[in-house]
Amino acid sequence: MLTFRSALVLFLLAVTPAQALTLSGQAVVTDGDSLRIGAERIRLFGIDAPELKQRCDPSGRNWACGKWAKDALQQIVSQGVLRCEAVEKDRYGRTVARCMVGQRDVAALMVRAGAATAFTRYSTDYVAQERAAKAEARGLWSGAMTAPGDYRQIAKRGSTAPSGCVIKGNISAKGARIYHMPGQRDYAATKISPSKGEAFFCSEAQARAAGFRAAKR
Repeated sequence: MLTFRSALVLFLLAVTPAQALTLSGQAVVTDGDSLRIGAERIRLFGIDAPELKQRCDPSGRNWACGKWAKDALQQIVSQGVLRCEAVEKDRYGRTVARCMVGQRDVAALMVRAGAATAFTRYSTDYVAQERAAKAEARGLWSGAMTAPGDYRQIAKRGSTAPSGCVIKGNISAKGARIYHMPGQRDYAATKISPSKGEAFFCSEAQARAAGFRAAKR
């Protein structure tokens, strides 16, 4: 016979720590989609913001979009007490959560401002906000941008070109974004540093879409 005590134990076993967790308090922002409340590290559910060192290129201007996204999140969470409801734990041990300031969804505000993208790999909750931000060319959508996930893959590869992707996208000391083709004069001497926003591309169209122009032949 199932007693009250055994039923309670079964219920607690069925609820994971992440699902049962609610966090509230003053937040410390670490980047455009991550923060801390006390010792708990939190990743906002359903969105993906540029990495902290990532740079973007609206209207031909090389700018620190990763830092800008962090500042945007800081401005949002500073407007009131933050309350986060855990969804799960990610592979880095962070609590993935939906967070609110008052009655406002923090992730929705970030995507609507063009400060983050909808992370459709995990959720389609913020696709409408992203579509509206794109239509109004807000924030990240005001010019060329490498998607945060693509940027992370580039950074992981480091200075090694992926198979078949040998076009080098270089950023000069003055901020000029130029791509170099194999066989061109400066190709061999050009080094790629993903942390600066530089990258390898598989086609000239891909390089141009990321805001790079062709080097002089």
